[in-house]
Amino acid sequence: MIVRDEAAQLQECLASVAGFVDEIVIIDTGSRDATVSIAEGCGAQVHHMGWPGDFAPARNRALELVQGDWVLVLDADERLRPEVREPLRALIEQPDLLVINLLRAEEGAVQSPYSSVSRLFRRHPAIRWSRPYHAMVDDSVLALLEREPGWRVLQWNEPALSHSGYRPELLAGSGKSGRLRQAMEAELRAHPGDPYASAKLGGLELAEGRRDRAIALLERGLAACPPQASAERYELLLHLAMAHGEADPERARSLYHQALSLPLDPRLTLAARLNLAAVELRLGHLEEAARHCRQATAAAPEVALSWYNTGLIHRQRGDLPAAISAYRQALELAPHHAEAHQNLAVALLLSGEIDAARQGFRQAINLLEAQQRPEAAAQLRQKAGAMVHLESR
Repeated sequence: MIVRDEAAQLQECLASVAGFVDEIVIIDTGSRDATVSIAEGCGAQVHHMGWPGDFAPARNRALELVQGDWVLVLDADERLRPEVREPLRALIEQPDLLVINLLRAEEGAVQSPYSSVSRLFRRHPAIRWSRPYHAMVDDSVLALLEREPGWRVLQWNEPALSHSGYRPELLAGSGKSGRLRQAMEAELRAHPGDPYASAKLGGLELAEGRRDRAIALLERGLAACPPQASAERYELLLHLAMAHGEADPERARSLYHQALSLPLDPRLTLAARLNLAAVELRLGHLEEAARHCRQATAAAPEVALSWYNTGLIHRQRGDLPAAISAYRQALELAPHHAEAHQNLAVALLLSGEIDAARQGFRQAINLLEAQQRPEAAAQLRQKAGAMVHLESR
């Protein structure tokens, strides 16, 4: 681990690997809080170095200090899920296995609830970290596989890590996006058109509303992206489709189909699948939209958004029982989803279930108010009140 001022979450992270790992090696890059004492209290070996300007040198220093046959790499905002301990322990006994790419659940990420990270690998002198941001071992692994093709890389397709770092309330005011922007812009100055950096910066530009700049970056990255680089190609296609979604839905549709044709785990392509369903719905292709939602819920039944979007499409198709069932499934997974309560209430009202609809509208209004969205709460109170008399019992 590489840490700095992580006292608020480090203990929970280290508790998630207690008994699973034989040693904990931490590089502290200048903490001023209780990070070091917490780490030492959890049995970690803590080493110190000044911040080198990017993660790769710090991670490589940590790699020099570990003694085990295998290395698990975590950030302080990540947790190892308990159900994967024994399966992973069995896998690393396989003598030809070099890397296990772990599926990571992104808490609070609406668009892409999963990512794949190469964080569990055999300690091999050729495996090193590279890239100044989102540091990874992938470049060195590819080079090693060319020299020693007998090794295997495995994709673990069940969520193994939980990551809270992209939750909006944690990102707000953190300066993280600004630091990432600087690092990505520097990378593109050094390597114009780099697919990985273009995908990351293009996505950031799109999220911050600079659509034209995003499209230019993404198209340059896509032109330079080799066909076998599925993860980078997927991200470029996804963000490019999102950038074209409003102005050119047919172009977005084509890009989403290209993204979904790549040989990736269905959980990793969930955003493209759900966005394509929304585009098909907009174009009036209700059956196609429903098909994509079915595929999304089959791939990731634990993701509330898949069920919520399924409900929206069933309602458009006029299948109210199916819509109600999908909304209820979404709320089982995400009980604080105000829009799911609202849409369930509408479907119940159309089905003649007035009391249940009234209760659903009340829950939606209460959640909107609790989530500091007073204008949306007021609008819903006005509209729903005219239909079901919210004060009635």
